[in-house]
Amino acid sequence: MSATEGDGGTELRRRVAAEAEATLQQQEEKDANQDHQSQPKECTTTENSDHVDSETETEERLPDEKYIEELAKNLPQGTNKMPEILTQVLDGLPDRWRNWVIRGIFTMIMITLFCGIIYQGPLALMITALAVQVKCFQEIISIGYSVYRIHGLPWFRSLSWYFLLTSNYFFYGENLVDYFGVAVSRVDSLRFLVKYHRFLSFCLYCIGFVWFVLSLVKKYYIRQFSLFAWTHVTLLIVVTQSYLIIQNIFEGLIWFIVPVSMIVCNDVMAYMFGFFFGRTSLIQLSPKKTWEGFIGGGFATVIFGLLVSYVLCQFQFFVCPIEYSEAQGRMVIECEPSYLFQPKEYDLPFSGSKKITMYPFLLHSLSMSIFSSVIGPFGGFFASGFKRAFKIKDFGDMIPGHGGIMDRFDCQFLMATFVNVYISSFIRNASPQKLLNMVYTLKPEEQLQLFNQLKDSLMERNIINLN
Repeated sequence: MSATEGDGGTELRRRVAAEAEATLQQQEEKDANQDHQSQPKECTTTENSDHVDSETETEERLPDEKYIEELAKNLPQGTNKMPEILTQVLDGLPDRWRNWVIRGIFTMIMITLFCGIIYQGPLALMITALAVQVKCFQEIISIGYSVYRIHGLPWFRSLSWYFLLTSNYFFYGENLVDYFGVAVSRVDSLRFLVKYHRFLSFCLYCIGFVWFVLSLVKKYYIRQFSLFAWTHVTLLIVVTQSYLIIQNIFEGLIWFIVPVSMIVCNDVMAYMFGFFFGRTSLIQLSPKKTWEGFIGGGFATVIFGLLVSYVLCQFQFFVCPIEYSEAQGRMVIECEPSYLFQPKEYDLPFSGSKKITMYPFLLHSLSMSIFSSVIGPFGGFFASGFKRAFKIKDFGDMIPGHGGIMDRFDCQFLMATFVNVYISSFIRNASPQKLLNMVYTLKPEEQLQLFNQLKDSLMERNIINLN
């Protein structure tokens, strides 16, 4: 950071502290017996902001709080940002309806782009997940940088991006080793990276750790350790969830498309029900969220999830796990669909002998839709609390009517974790392909030893007869 930025930050802090001291002196001069009733103040960050001060926040703000509020005015806001041409076309509409139209237009654009990326295949989805992760990280880190750069702290931004690269090297390298380890190991120059991947990842992290310790500055230790924690919590929220999303994609595109579309449906329908029927506030963190929107969005998500799952279950492209074919030298989606995606008869409860034929996956889809409707929105509430703490309405201004990328993916990360845990707990069995990949990485004598032990075991159980 330049010296100019540090001097400007110091001057701003002194000015805000002086203003706070003058205000306190004025209060002391007032009659001690006079009753004061402070009115709740609206957040000055943006117009029509959801994030307003509560009625209990009646005390004078501290200098640090005033400083954060000043900085928040310079952070990008997206929900009120519109392209010039749309501003002119919608100029006559009230603000409420103008925002509704803008959100609707860009929601349809994002859904169209999402469908186009799906059409391009799993590799395009993985690249998109990585791009979204990087943008979400940048939006969160930028807030921390804006809040704390008054102190002139060295290396914060560089260290944050270094830890992002290190984390991605570890997590995406894990996926590379799991699914493409055999192919990569055949390249002599890359075999070392596969064998010692975790050790190399740890070494890279240690470099960043030492770098951080050497950058510590006297008097600012608390701030620097706060930023260190800020970076690591951001990595936990963003990078690890992105890693889980990639794992879900490899289990079959349906495990990615259905949960993501459920969150989108719940978000859209909750907004629609809340816009037209909302009367009862749901949670203080997001005053515009209503019980009507929450309940209406939940029912719509369950119905939508069952319908889209029924359609996708009929296509091999969506239900087959993604595996790397050594013969073809690329990822393939070819398989005999598992029992989850083959019609099965179920007895209807309390109906005698009546039966219903359905895909077993629909039952799992029902579980995911309930989670996305009941627990998923709390990812958004968490993000609202974070934004409220820093007096901002949006994480960014990339998407008009919506805000930043993080504003649209705050619930997706929580959903990705649930799906991955759900697959591990109730769905996944040992994959023969993964086991073979591990066997192929063994030395020839170890492979032969494993072969003989497996042969003896199969012969003892009369599964094979080689005599």
